[in-house]
Amino acid sequence: MQGTMIYGAGDIRFEDRPEPAITRPTDAILRLSATCICGSDLWPYRGLQPINGPTPMGHEYCGIVEEVGKDVRNIRPGQFVVGSFATSDNNCLICQNGYQSSCIQREFMSAAQAPFLRVPLADGTLVATTDLPPGQLIPSLLATSDVLGTGWFAADAASVKPGATVVVVGDGAVGLLAILSAKQMGAERIIAMSRYESRQKLAREFGATDIVTERGDEGIARIKDLMNGIGADSALECVGTQESMLQAIRSTRPGGFVSYVGVPHGVALDGAGLFFAQVHLHGGPAPVRRYLPYLIDLVLKEKINPGKVFDLTLPLDQVADGYRAMDERRAIKTLLQP
Repeated sequence: MQGTMIYGAGDIRFEDRPEPAITRPTDAILRLSATCICGSDLWPYRGLQPINGPTPMGHEYCGIVEEVGKDVRNIRPGQFVVGSFATSDNNCLICQNGYQSSCIQREFMSAAQAPFLRVPLADGTLVATTDLPPGQLIPSLLATSDVLGTGWFAADAASVKPGATVVVVGDGAVGLLAILSAKQMGAERIIAMSRYESRQKLAREFGATDIVTERGDEGIARIKDLMNGIGADSALECVGTQESMLQAIRSTRPGGFVSYVGVPHGVALDGAGLFFAQVHLHGGPAPVRRYLPYLIDLVLKEKINPGKVFDLTLPLDQVADGYRAMDERRAIKTLLQP
């Protein structure tokens, strides 16, 4: 088969790769209905994350089960399934406490921008729908695999409650779906930090009540001005840079909650600054598997439409164009059709 490989900064190729096969008795092979490009894929694409030789790409996926290993009990061929970017047995102590993305058997998925995919720990990683979903729901079901699950964790980790005031730092797909998540959790006021008109429009569709375009000290001052000089109850950091992390912390009131779900690059926090900020910090790789059954149900009942974050759809063999579009901010998120 052919799949996506990255060779270096800006060098994405769609080329021959071995077709995946069952290698462990707990594996499943999926024929993907859709996959996509993640904002975090842009870190190596931009040369900001080292690559050790040609590397398969992709960690967001949904599709039909083709084959399962002999020890797989709950997943069977013919089912439509969604999985997380992190595999999990969903059984160890860490998983039982809701942190499947740190499962003791965890592997990070990295070859999903292809027609077929091997998923380890299939019983613990994959969630099957009762029936084959209609085609129009595939983008939203794909979103649950990572960006919606990550946005939901951002809101959950920041303890968003009904009536809360919330700041979302980052207007990529995760930030936009963090807005949707905060709205679903009952937030009363949601401030989106965004400079791009198309993203601002979608942020408002998802539930943002205010848009702040300023950054740094000006952005913090603007947020506090909107919050009676105090700051927000919750701040959701969805980027992963030093500026975005400090923006989130300094926009939050003492006693408030800050979540961080952006993969960190160059983030270093000052102990004294944290000490006097008096905020709760919680984040890391989102335990998407914890939320998948609930989020899939919301999508199937058409109570949410997270698939709106896909504003560019391409055939899988045009994946390099999708990377360029996202890198140049001509697209929020690219859906790829095998």
